Amino acid sequence: METTGSNPRLGADERKEQLLAAALETFGAKGFNATSMNDVAAAAGVTKPVLYQHFESKHQLYLELLSDIGASLITAIEEATQRAPGPREQVEESLRAFFHFFGDEPANFTVLFGEGVRSDEAFLDKLAMVEDAHTTLTADLIDIESLSRDDRVVVAHSISGMLEGAVRRWIQDGKRHSPDEVAELISEVAWRGLRGVGSGH
Repeated sequence: METTGSNPRLGADERKEQLLAAALETFGAKGFNATSMNDVAAAAGVTKPVLYQHFESKHQLYLELLSDIGASLITAIEEATQRAPGPREQVEESLRAFFHFFGDEPANFTVLFGEGVRSDEAFLDKLAMVEDAHTTLTADLIDIESLSRDDRVVVAHSISGMLEGAVRRWIQDGKRHSPDEVAELISEVAWRGLRGVGSGH
């Protein structure tokens, strides 16, 4: 076990989790380009050599952070929709989970959708994997028999893009409405739109 820093007896997995939490805080506040490994180490209360024992570079650290955020987002949505009794409620619960995930920790949004991601191909590939997973999950919630699977994916992709923009604006506006209020409003609009598609209108 490591004996460096303010948490001297953390195991490898616990230390890595601690470092990822510090990285989320630091990258969320300063962005990828302005953040150094020294910044992350300082936020974690460890020396830079300890940080490099777990992540060989800032690039690798950010990639793992993207994976961690993406997996946590998908898990949160899956767990929320599993508790819902029907399709209408599943749509609302998925949106509620989405807004809570980013509203409760805005750094998740900054890291996942920030400018640093757009400037690196590996980051973009990781983001695309997260977006594809979210699109697939959303497509599974679209309970419209008249739509083919491909059509459901197209609609789900549009919804995912809309949600990214909605969360960005919501955070920029200071989150004047609660995650539940925003989710309820958008789910109502989305559900009516989906019903309209299903009826051919």
